[in-house]
Amino acid sequence: MSAPVQPSLLLRASDLHHAYGERPVLAGVSLRLHAGERVALTGPSGSGKTTLLNLLGGVDRPRSGRIDVEDVCLNDLDGDGLAALRRRSFGTIFQFFHLLPTLTAAENVELPLQLLGVPASERLDRVASLLERVGVAHRADAPPGQLSGGEMQRVAIARALVHRPRLLLADEPTGNLDSRNGQRILELLRELTDATGTALVLVTHSSEAAAICHREIRLRDGIIEAETASSNERL
Repeated sequence: MSAPVQPSLLLRASDLHHAYGERPVLAGVSLRLHAGERVALTGPSGSGKTTLLNLLGGVDRPRSGRIDVEDVCLNDLDGDGLAALRRRSFGTIFQFFHLLPTLTAAENVELPLQLLGVPASERLDRVASLLERVGVAHRADAPPGQLSGGEMQRVAIARALVHRPRLLLADEPTGNLDSRNGQRILELLRELTDATGTALVLVTHSSEAAAICHREIRLRDGIIEAETASSNERL
């Protein structure tokens, strides 16, 4: 009987340090993430969770340390290179959705494909398919102001996944939703990342959100305090 195939290493962060002014935020954080893996970043407020997420996504640069995404070292990229990598390989979901108010739901989802130069016919097909999959196809022509919180987050998830990223970064994606809609969003994230093989790094204070992940990394005072495998999820 052959051994199971190990998922490929997608991201490696080594000895990350970061500070805002003279205030240290991260003090030597290292982690690895494999393709298709879901990892929760937990810990008290101010522990460095969102800072680490921003570093992994190339939004900020570490004071020291190294981040590799597949065969690309983020440290070696200039601003344009980082922006191109983020557009191509990363998707981001925010707590407060960050949808453009002057665009419809479908237009918000289509925007990443426009930035990548995907042909119009393919853009329309991908947007329609993904809106259907997240359950808001009937709201395609509605602007964000006419959507509920749960609907806006579903649109935001579709926007984050429409360009088929390798890595999905989510910062408290259920923090602005009631418990029922929050649970639906978590189930949707688990379903979609399983289906696409997209890796997920999820910043959360929620034990329910951490439970959909394969691993939980707990930060405190800028260091990794503990790392545990989920009893519910396995790679």
